[in-house]
Amino acid sequence: MKKIGLVSLGCPKNTVDSERVLGDLASSGFSLTPEEKNAEVIIVNTCGFIESAKKESIDTILEMAQHKKEGNCQQLIVTGCLAERYGQELLDEIPEIDHLLGVGQYPQLKNIIAAEEGSLSKNHVATPAEYYESYTDRLLTTAFYTAYLKIAEGCSNRCAFCTIPKMRGQFRSRSPESILAEAENLAKKGVKEFNLISQDTTMYGFDLRMKDGLIRLLREMSKVEGVEWLRLLYCYPTFLSSELIEFIASEPKVCRYIDVPLQHTHDEMLKSMKRQETEGGVRKMLEEVRLKIPDVALRTTFITGFPGETEEHFQHMVRFLCEVEFDHVGIFTYSDEEGTTAFDYPNRVPQEVKEQRRDTLMEFQREIALRKNRERLGKVERVLVEGFDPQENYIMTGRLATQAPDIDGQVLLEKCEAEPGEIINVKIKQVAEYDLVAEPV
Repeated sequence: MKKIGLVSLGCPKNTVDSERVLGDLASSGFSLTPEEKNAEVIIVNTCGFIESAKKESIDTILEMAQHKKEGNCQQLIVTGCLAERYGQELLDEIPEIDHLLGVGQYPQLKNIIAAEEGSLSKNHVATPAEYYESYTDRLLTTAFYTAYLKIAEGCSNRCAFCTIPKMRGQFRSRSPESILAEAENLAKKGVKEFNLISQDTTMYGFDLRMKDGLIRLLREMSKVEGVEWLRLLYCYPTFLSSELIEFIASEPKVCRYIDVPLQHTHDEMLKSMKRQETEGGVRKMLEEVRLKIPDVALRTTFITGFPGETEEHFQHMVRFLCEVEFDHVGIFTYSDEEGTTAFDYPNRVPQEVKEQRRDTLMEFQREIALRKNRERLGKVERVLVEGFDPQENYIMTGRLATQAPDIDGQVLLEKCEAEPGEIINVKIKQVAEYDLVAEPV
C-alpha cells in the first residue's frame, strides 16, 4: 500500500477533518509518514477563510509539489476549504495537482488513492457529498491527553464578512450518540481535555429539535469515565442562554471558560456585519456570565477595518474593550473576500489603518491581561501538564482550565516532575502579559 503524508492547515475544525482522514486511511491499510519527502502520496488539507490563510495554503501546495520533482511523491491531492471554494481554478493554476476534493468528499480519498492512475478525473469537488458517520477511527495529531471534538458542521448565520456557509453549508449537528461514542473512545485512549468546536457551538441541537441540546450533551459527556475538562469554543453570543450559563456554573468538569467571538461592539457596525446581537444585549449577557460564574475566563475576537468603520466606531470598540476586560482577545484585520456581502460594501478602510487599529487594541489588551495575571499571584491553581517546551527543552509547561490550547497563554512550571497529561496543583509565583510561572504544591 502507498505511503501517505498529510499537511493540515487552518483551524481546529480542519484539524479534526485531517485526523479523521488519517484514521480512515490507516484502517484501510495505508501506511502514514510525518515526513513529506518520504511520502508517495501527499494530501494538503487547505484553509480558504481569509487572504492570509489562502496564501499559506497556496504556498504549501507549491512547496509540496516540489516533492513530485525531487522526492518520492507520485500523487499530490488537495482537499478542504480552498479546494471547495476555487475548484477548477486551482487545477488550472497548479497543474501538479493530481486530484482535488472539497469538504464533502473526504471519505472518497482512500478509493481515489487506490484507483489506477489516470482512471479518474482530477476534479471531485462537484461529486455528491459524503460524510463520515463515525469518528471513532480518528488518529489524533494533538498530544494524547487533549483533543478537539467537532459537534457540528456548517453554519446557518450569514455574517457579511464570512465565506463559511458557502464552503461548509448549513449548520448540521452530529447526533449525540456519535459524539458520546467518540468521547468514550478517546477517553479510553487517555484524552482528559475535550475542546468542543463547531462554527457555532451554542446552536448545537437546534436542527435536531433538541431543547437545551448543548446542555444535554455536556451533561452526558461529563459522566464519561476519564473526562476531566470540557471547554467550549466558538459560542455565538446570541445563543448563550441563561440555562447554559447556569449549567457551566454548576458542572465542575466544564471549564470556566467561554469563547464568544463578538467581531465588533458598535451597533452600526454589528448591523452592517449582519450580526444578530446588539451592544446592549452583549453587555447584558456578559454581566450575567460574570455574576453566575465569578471565576470565568472570557475570550473574544474583534475585526478592525471593516468597510465603513470610522474612527468613532473604532474608539467605541476601544472603550468597550477597556471596560469589559476580557481575559483573552484575538484581533484580526478585515479581509476582503469575494462572494461575501461585504465584498461590495463602499467606504473601504486603508490597510495601514486596519493594522494600526489592530495594534492599538492589542496594546490595551496586553495591559489588561497583565493586570489580570497579577491577580493570580500567590494563588493555587489546577494545571494540565503538557511536558517540555519544544523551544526550551529544559522548561516544562502546562495550562490552566482557563487557557485553551494554541490560542491562549501557558504556565511555565519550575521544579516539576509530573508526567504529561497529569492535572496537578501549582502555586503562581511570577506573571507576564500572557504567561504565568508556577511550581507544584
